[in-house]
Amino acid sequence: MTYGHILAALLTGFTLPIPAAAPADPFFSYDRPASYEVRTERVQVPLRDGGHLACDLHRPAAGGRFPVIVYDYTAYDQLETLGRAAAWFVARGYNAAVCNARGSGDSPGHLDPFSAQEQRDNYDLIEWLAAQPWSTGRVGQTGVSYGGHSSLLVAVNKPPHLAAIIPVDGISDWYENTIYRGGIYSARIRDWQRATAPDTLTTYAQHPLYDDFWRERSVKARWKDLDVPVLEIAGWYDRYRQAMVDNFRARPGNVWLVAGPWQHGWPAGQPADIGNGPYLAWWDRWLAGRRDAPLPAAKVTSYESGAGSGWKSWSTWPPPGARRERLGLGGDGTLTPRPGAPAVRRFAVNTDEAPATPDERLTFQTRPYGSDLVLTGEITAEVRAAFTATDGNIAVVAEDVSPDGTATRITQGWLKAGHRFGHTRAVPVRPGKTYDLTIRTWPTHYRLASGHSLRITVSSDDYPEIDSDAPAGHVDLRLGRGGTGITLTTWAEPR
Repeated sequence: MTYGHILAALLTGFTLPIPAAAPADPFFSYDRPASYEVRTERVQVPLRDGGHLACDLHRPAAGGRFPVIVYDYTAYDQLETLGRAAAWFVARGYNAAVCNARGSGDSPGHLDPFSAQEQRDNYDLIEWLAAQPWSTGRVGQTGVSYGGHSSLLVAVNKPPHLAAIIPVDGISDWYENTIYRGGIYSARIRDWQRATAPDTLTTYAQHPLYDDFWRERSVKARWKDLDVPVLEIAGWYDRYRQAMVDNFRARPGNVWLVAGPWQHGWPAGQPADIGNGPYLAWWDRWLAGRRDAPLPAAKVTSYESGAGSGWKSWSTWPPPGARRERLGLGGDGTLTPRPGAPAVRRFAVNTDEAPATPDERLTFQTRPYGSDLVLTGEITAEVRAAFTATDGNIAVVAEDVSPDGTATRITQGWLKAGHRFGHTRAVPVRPGKTYDLTIRTWPTHYRLASGHSLRITVSSDDYPEIDSDAPAGHVDLRLGRGGTGITLTTWAEPR
């Protein structure tokens, strides 16, 4: 079972919208006919240390030189399946290499996901492909999840012949996006670890704080080196949407963002599938030098989910005109711009690996909205809390509540109190002292329909998104004026 299948099987609380047409932008409808038959061979790509990578090489059945796409560089033994998908591009004049990372499939060695060694191997792969007599020397790389992470990580290593990338559901930081969410280990990832890289069950647990081990596996730590053209394909129902948005905001000059109503995986076969057109347009522009191949008409192309109206195009993210709206959490369970008198509400904490029971969570809800509310970015929670234990976790979940009471999860965020000043060091928590904690939720582009309400839940557990490892005890949440609040990022159509 692949990482994507594991995540899709475990994903809960989301409802996908009905299928919709692709964006009204020539970039997404771009096409040209197939011109070549495809021939395939298994090759061993030599590496600088004497090792090699097992790759399936798919080439046009014709003489001459063609650009190269590393169609996926992954730890999953799926070369045949990936090769069938890559053939569509080979038929249009590209060489495509599908490769197993060191220690996976038929590539010998030890698998250490996203390590410096794996990045060096990827660098060597790109430079070897560029030097072959059937190559023009221009190489691009794509991939989903593991392959998306790999394409971003090799890009910041700056191999001379890497011309452009298309990461799908890629990271900005392996620690923050996947393993330690807000400093709390993600229970969800352990199935993937056991199936794919069991040694990481030990090594990752040995690095609970952010250190050089994680910087080695980070794009964020080297954003200044992410300077090739990047087309990010993200899903608003995917765990890496925060990473993809952060990469775009860090490098808006050379990164374009397409975010659709997709769960983890390729958009193909999901609602609002964009087809192969935009991928071909991107490779034709940056690898084949076809100046008639369009770029996206806007830097951000985003699908409005929930009760949304489909695709939107903007110059930046959050979109121009977005505004911040603060709501306070009231002692009576309300969520309003005027939260009322100061109050304290307590919830219990235990370490059972099960959803929190009612006395282990607090909920706060707006009145039904009289018009649609469009969320276009993060919901930030400014939590004021005291703990009876020497540490604690805070989980914040935002939900869309319909008139019949049905709740749909929109987004969520987490923080370990001892990591309130960052993940490089743990700072003690003194029982009984009130602390100010800022929790970022994953960004969203979501329309809350008129008549619906927004509900915020605060607890110490959100299993399996995070481990249920908070010390047993209680949390006192400061509410009302001067207490805990949330800030929405909202947008309205210009009049």
